[in-house]
Amino acid sequence: MYNSLRKKIFAGDNVVNLSDVRYLPRWIILVIDIIILVVSLFLSTYIIEKITQREFIYHHNKNFVFTCIILINVLFMYIFKTFAGIIRHSTFIDLFKLLMACFCTLFIIGTANILYFWIGGEKFILTPYLVLYFIISFMGLFLFRLYVKEFFHIVREYRRSALKKRILVLGIDEQSIAIARAILDNPSLPYQVVGFLTQRTDSKRASLLGKPIFEKEKIERNTKEELIIDGVLIVKEMMSKDEMNSWVNLFLEKDLHIFKAPSVQKLRDSDLGGSIRNLQIEDLLNRKPIKIENEEVKSRHFNRNVLVTGGAGSIGSEIVRQVAQFNPSLIVVLDQAETPLYDIELEMKEKFPHIRFKFVLADVSNRHRIEPLFQTYDFSMVYHAAAYKHVPLVEENPHEAILVNILGSKNIATLSSQYKVNRFVMVSTDKAVNPTNVMGASKRAAELFVQSLQNVEGNTTKFITTRFGNVLGSNGSVIPHFKRQIEAGGPVTITHPDIVRYFMTIPEACELVLQAGTMGKGGEIFVFDMGEPVKILDLAKRMIKLSGFEPNIDIKIVYTGLRPGEKLYEELLSDNAKTLPTHNEKIMVSKDPTVGFEEINSLVNLVTKASIRRDKVEVVKILKTIVPEFKSNNSIYEVLDK
Repeated sequence: MYNSLRKKIFAGDNVVNLSDVRYLPRWIILVIDIIILVVSLFLSTYIIEKITQREFIYHHNKNFVFTCIILINVLFMYIFKTFAGIIRHSTFIDLFKLLMACFCTLFIIGTANILYFWIGGEKFILTPYLVLYFIISFMGLFLFRLYVKEFFHIVREYRRSALKKRILVLGIDEQSIAIARAILDNPSLPYQVVGFLTQRTDSKRASLLGKPIFEKEKIERNTKEELIIDGVLIVKEMMSKDEMNSWVNLFLEKDLHIFKAPSVQKLRDSDLGGSIRNLQIEDLLNRKPIKIENEEVKSRHFNRNVLVTGGAGSIGSEIVRQVAQFNPSLIVVLDQAETPLYDIELEMKEKFPHIRFKFVLADVSNRHRIEPLFQTYDFSMVYHAAAYKHVPLVEENPHEAILVNILGSKNIATLSSQYKVNRFVMVSTDKAVNPTNVMGASKRAAELFVQSLQNVEGNTTKFITTRFGNVLGSNGSVIPHFKRQIEAGGPVTITHPDIVRYFMTIPEACELVLQAGTMGKGGEIFVFDMGEPVKILDLAKRMIKLSGFEPNIDIKIVYTGLRPGEKLYEELLSDNAKTLPTHNEKIMVSKDPTVGFEEINSLVNLVTKASIRRDKVEVVKILKTIVPEFKSNNSIYEVLDK
């Protein structure tokens, strides 16, 4: 401790943090104990004299008797090592040692007193005095340790509470109370529950778990400094999307941190700290997922061989995870990206050791590499998720998009038909609707080719297409991009202030794909009800605020202009398409115009040859013939539309 204090003083820091002091040296504890013993002697003397009104020490040398008592007491304290423990960690054993030291002192002096009486005919000290000294000295030594222990506990708790985030728990229902109780019962968590928050107006004088209940009006009326709170904890499962958005808007306006906790059913005490996290933008965009008929989906995959192309990508890997739950005989995961394919291999072997997997490094545009897989394995289901999807890159390299998105789709689809695969499900995109870029047009061309195979003579495969918008958290999507920019201190770059997009989660997208594979009769394009589109500018502002910053003050927002091929609004249906409902209200069938197999096959061969020659302009020109509604936007290929 002395060295710690010396370093503090000479380092120029005059603030001594008591919780940094490891322990008091033993000699200091012993000195304090001796002082307590001396005080106990004088206190016992004062009490006895007041009670008896006469001398209680019969020996002619009072100081000698007192010194002997202290020395004997110190001797037993040394024998029992009462000063050796760390006081703030005192236990029952330490208390027992104190008791034994004091009792042995009483016993030895009492015995000497009796022997003195037998030899000399009188005692040298009054016996009640010894008993009183024993009680007072023991209580003094015990209380000293108790107070020191409590003092350090209070200091430690004060420091912890000072570092903890002061939070309100949103809601006064059983779920919210259970979450609050779990936090209060776990002092190691970095959160301090200071109250509850409710929309009700009849709880002004009520309290829960000894904490006040705040009404919404109080939050609206006061600042977080006036309320002395840092944030609010919400249980996301207990609110609708509109309710949560309303609360979140208020909390962001008040600069409050927003934390989310799992429902009580998902909560484990040991994992409570890791379960409470900052609210993410995905939580606000997320909707109730599609409810799929698991029994029907399971029957399509149970003990069957399944192929997933693009199986290491965002959508493909999630399809692999979901299909693995239905115990297929074999899942062949195909991708041309080596490292992601290796990652999904490690994950699947760990999570599903009982499932047979085969991981194939291959390009879907290479038919000679792909066909042996169809020859070797009797695939029942094929999920085709392999594609180039980044609009600006594909706009720069249209010939590569043709080889993967069109020729690759043709290879997988025709092989599925040739080898009598039961169902072929292709993952498409909303950018295929009235496309303004090469990527969207290439996906629309792939849709047309796949649909055309349905009515080819001798075909027994059911060809199904799924079409949806942007996927939250997928590789290259806007939200991870914004997160990286915010973490780097900005700026956040947006192409246009009015740009809007539809969003869905990866599990939602994959559930749609599985559902489509189950309900499809062949030749359909399934479209998902994606709710309301999201303005990207509002998305960026919310993400900045959820990160604890102020838009355009802490983190700048910069507009970079629309990229080649990019449009402000994505569409899920073409202008002349009609939709038909399905038994799932969230899924519709788009009745887009179709093209005969001979015509689309001839055009696909033509555009493939142009892509092999790397003739970009010719590639895009033929692509515009295949997809007449393809009108380039903010692109060098706009001249082809004139």
